[in-house]
Amino acid sequence: MEPQYSAADLTERKRRRIRLARLEADIAYFQARLEMIGEPTSANQLTQRKAFELLLKTVSTKVAKVQRERAV
Repeated sequence: MEPQYSAADLTERKRRRIRLARLEADIAYFQARLEMIGEPTSANQLTQRKAFELLLKTVSTKVAKVQRERAV
């Protein structure tokens, strides 16, 4: 038998799914940018690469957190 969810629970679950989808889209974007940069040939590219690596790591951590919350 499936548990019954209130309207507030369903709204919160929807928000979490949307948040997770947005975070996953951000990860895909950061990975694509890193691929496009490749091996940096200028100081600007090196800075961009470092920034996107940091963003990727941060967002990946958030995705893991959201996934853990969904499991609860």
